[in-house]
Amino acid sequence: MLLEEIKKTAQWIKEQTHDFRPEVGIILGTGLGEFGDKIDAKYILDYKSIPGFPVSTVQGHKGRMIFGEVEGRRVVAMQGRFHYYEGYTMQQVTFPVRVMQQLGIGYLFVSNASGGINTSFTVGDLMIITDHINLMPNPLIGPNMEELGPRFPDMHNCYDKTLRQKAAAIAEEENIKLQYGVYVGGTGPSFETQAEYRYFKAIGGDAAGMSTVPEVIVARHMSIPVFGVSVITNCGLSDEVGDHEDVQRQGKKAGEKMELLFKRMIKEL
Repeated sequence: MLLEEIKKTAQWIKEQTHDFRPEVGIILGTGLGEFGDKIDAKYILDYKSIPGFPVSTVQGHKGRMIFGEVEGRRVVAMQGRFHYYEGYTMQQVTFPVRVMQQLGIGYLFVSNASGGINTSFTVGDLMIITDHINLMPNPLIGPNMEELGPRFPDMHNCYDKTLRQKAAAIAEEENIKLQYGVYVGGTGPSFETQAEYRYFKAIGGDAAGMSTVPEVIVARHMSIPVFGVSVITNCGLSDEVGDHEDVQRQGKKAGEKMELLFKRMIKEL
C-alpha cells in the first residue's frame, strides 16, 4: 500500500538524519540545482540510496536530498525532481512530496525552467506562479489516502497569496524584476510546437513546462502552502529553436536572483 511505503521511506530518512525535522521543502528544477550547494548541509542523501525513491535521469539534476539550514531555518531541498516523461507513474513523481510532508514540512517551494508564452516576458525573467493549468494525468487518480487529505481537494489559492505578496515586497527591496502568471504543465519530453504555444496562450497560460503541477496538486491535497517560481529560459512563440543545454544555461544565470528571493522568503516565514 502506497501510504505504508511513504511512511517506511520517511522513517528510514529520519533514522539517517537523526530525526532532522525540516520546516520547508524545496524542489529545484533544471539549471537551478546550485542553490542546493549554498545550503548549510547537515545530511545529504542520494536518491538511489533512499528506499522507494525513483532515480532522476535528467541532465542537470544531481539527484539528491539535502537536509540543512537556510538563514537559520531547517530545510530539505531536492536537487532534481522526477517527471512523468521519464516513464514514472504520477504516484512515483509525487512520492517525495508525500515523504517530505511526513518529515514535517510546513511549506513547499517549487522552481522550474519554463518556456515563455506571455510576449511581455524575456529570457531570464522570474515568473511568480499565480495559478496553473494541468494537461497531465492528475496524481490523485486512484484510491484516496484519507489520512493525508480529502477525496476532492480544493485548488483555490493553489499558490499561496500571502507568500506571493511577501515575494513582491522582497523583490521591490532587492530590486528584482518579477513577472506573474499561469503555468501550463504538459507531459513532454518534446518541446512544444508553436501551435501548442498559441493554444496555451489562448487558454490563459503565461509559461509552459513539464513538471511542478503534480507536486503542487499533491501538496495542496495535504494542505501545504506552496510558493512557485518559473525561470523563463526561452520564448516559445519566437522562431528561435531551444534545446536542453540552453535551458540549463539560462536557468543558471537566473538562479542567483531566485536564490536571493528564496533565502529572504525562508528567513521571513
